[in-house]
Amino acid sequence: MSRDLQLKERWEILVEKLSGQFSDGDPLELDAIIYLVGVQELGQYHRKYKKDDKLDLMHIAICRLLEPYGYYEFDFFDEEGWPHYVIKEKLPPLKSGEQSILMKEAIVGYFLEREYII
Repeated sequence: MSRDLQLKERWEILVEKLSGQFSDGDPLELDAIIYLVGVQELGQYHRKYKKDDKLDLMHIAICRLLEPYGYYEFDFFDEEGWPHYVIKEKLPPLKSGEQSILMKEAIVGYFLEREYII
């Protein structure tokens, strides 16, 4: 099976599973899944987040998701438990579709690592 086809199939399985768990089956968009990863990484599940917090959660998720690719490295947790990352390598310029594929690949890898999907 080609790598692209495998990614597509795993992405569809992941979206279906997350959507069933978090949105009553309405398909989650890429940004919503990134947000969920941020909440998972922060580990503070039962609190309400302000708009700025939501952007910070998405930033945490992107850093964590791109860490295995060598773009970010975990640095420390602050006094409120928020993880901080440092940039190791600047992301290359990517077209919109390339960004989407990179993020989907990173997200699928993240959930495979946690055995949420197989």
